[in-house]
Amino acid sequence: MGEILWQPDRVASPTPQLSTFIEFVSKRHGLKLETYADLHAWSVTEVASFWEAASDFLEVDYASPHAEVLSTLDMTPGVRWFEGATLNFAQNLLRYQDDRCAILFADETGARRTYTYTELTDAVAKVSASLKDLGIGAGDVVAAFMPNVPETVIAMLATATLGAVWTSTSPDFGAKSVLDRFQQSKPKVLFIADGYPYNGKWHSLSEKNASILEGLGSVKHAIGVPYSGDGFGDMPKQVISIDSMLSGEPSEPDFVAMPFMAPLYILYSSGTTGAPKCIIHGAGGTLLQHRKEHAFHVDLRRDDILFYYTTCGWMMWNWLASGLATGSAILLYEGSPFHPSPLALWDLADELGVTVFGTSARYLTECNRQNLRPKDSNSLESIRSILSTGSTLPDSEFEYVYESIKKDVQLSSIAGGTDLISCFALGNPLLPVRCGELQCKGLGMAVAAFDENSQAVVGQQGELVCTKPFVSMPVAFANDPDGEKYRKAYFADFDGCWRHGDFVEETPSGGLRFQGRSDATLNPGGVRIGTAEIYSVLDGMAEIEDSLTVGREEDGVEEVVLFVKLAASHSYSEDLEKVIRTTIRKGCSPRHVPGKIREVREIPYTHNGKKVELAVKNILHGRPVTNEAVLANPKCLEDFRAAAEDWQR
Repeated sequence: MGEILWQPDRVASPTPQLSTFIEFVSKRHGLKLETYADLHAWSVTEVASFWEAASDFLEVDYASPHAEVLSTLDMTPGVRWFEGATLNFAQNLLRYQDDRCAILFADETGARRTYTYTELTDAVAKVSASLKDLGIGAGDVVAAFMPNVPETVIAMLATATLGAVWTSTSPDFGAKSVLDRFQQSKPKVLFIADGYPYNGKWHSLSEKNASILEGLGSVKHAIGVPYSGDGFGDMPKQVISIDSMLSGEPSEPDFVAMPFMAPLYILYSSGTTGAPKCIIHGAGGTLLQHRKEHAFHVDLRRDDILFYYTTCGWMMWNWLASGLATGSAILLYEGSPFHPSPLALWDLADELGVTVFGTSARYLTECNRQNLRPKDSNSLESIRSILSTGSTLPDSEFEYVYESIKKDVQLSSIAGGTDLISCFALGNPLLPVRCGELQCKGLGMAVAAFDENSQAVVGQQGELVCTKPFVSMPVAFANDPDGEKYRKAYFADFDGCWRHGDFVEETPSGGLRFQGRSDATLNPGGVRIGTAEIYSVLDGMAEIEDSLTVGREEDGVEEVVLFVKLAASHSYSEDLEKVIRTTIRKGCSPRHVPGKIREVREIPYTHNGKKVELAVKNILHGRPVTNEAVLANPKCLEDFRAAAEDWQR
């Protein structure tokens, strides 16, 4: 088990909601649950009873009650949840119609805006009425190619009031990537902005907007959100200003009650192995899952300010927006996290009093690489939790947070994905933080590490699986009438289990250590190795800024191949190569030592900050990279193609 870096306050005030829920369940069901482990075991044994108890405790607002919680305990597509129940997602997020702060907005230019819950509800009502006048109703798709500004949240909530379906991408996506997604989901209305700031510059969206509108025949109306001042001239379709929608008289939203499993969101897979999958998530499942995670795993309350550094193309934006259901304030930020200073986000946390600070593992790694020490320059007094996701958080970054950011803080590395619009593993206010470990399995998530014999194992690497249904499973995939794409995505490898595509190790303490994607497994000498094991060791080397490792097969034998991006002021040499090999041998094992090491200028990432190993593996094996448009830096693949050519000679 990892070293304990943080312990919860055993006499914390107020009492964590998780503790109160343990008492609630024990009393309701005549149980004597004493620990989180007791509660989790019950939650994945009595699945229907757990989700019903969570729904009641969290006071989900239903228009009509359910007749049955769960149709089957079989883990398979087609599971039905809360049959008979109806609700409106937006109504649950706008339950607090008062003058407390709902949305804080900041960007890298210094702009600041706020919306109270009363003001937010009024804005949502006006945009909702306008969308209804444009013909939008239940089941219709509304899309957004938008930066992370308040109007994006307002448009999403307005869409949800009508029982319509929301889908979004962010403005750093190329037009082709946007069309690859929206041409599948076929929106009738598209929200667009005229530009966005990043790293000290305003970036115009006029060309992208024109290309997207030209390519989306399904779009009947485009709605423009002024931001940069560029405007919306010379567009292929008329653009309605959102200002005209917001200029009406104050009103109340007309919340349309929808079935619990009615579609709410369409999210997209990364698309690194082909066209992005359109994953449809239901209103009730998304709401209940997010409420559970916010209340029990984050202990989010009305007095909190919840921040996540995210774009509108990442599921953490949807997760952040759901914080409104708690009555807390959510902070939206647009721009570079390192502009106008490397400490921009930590400065913002101090300025606005952020209590829950969410970001990516990549951001924390970059802070460490830049030798930033926020604890020396910032107060950070308000921050009680730091959340990290998007990729594996190495041990070195756990240590960095406590040494250089804040000692008395709960660091919650969390993991799940677009596929479930939530998490399999999360933080826990009742448990210690151990170096390199995600604190616990999520409540109601029957997570296990399976070996090659489909047996759950502890203390060794296995495939991450989920063996029981959970409420935020996708409702369906778009354009998948027989459900074959859905079944193939998750249920093709383990009978009756969801395979997520990650290697994990369950620790004796009940935590999880993530060890890389299993679909990019290294297999030298027939021994499966997770790439995260190598990354964890290399993260401790000052000479290496970033790295990527894949397996390369030749004549039926696989060797480990390592690509490194060197830190500034360091150069590649035979001596450095020897140090790298020795470090990996000592930190991992002789089997982990790469057969080839190559310097590259950049490592490929998606727009959401995920390292793209499969694209490189395809290049090394002479296979096409089918969707380079999903990469934030596709030009970097040229270095990998050059390596492949050299090694084939």
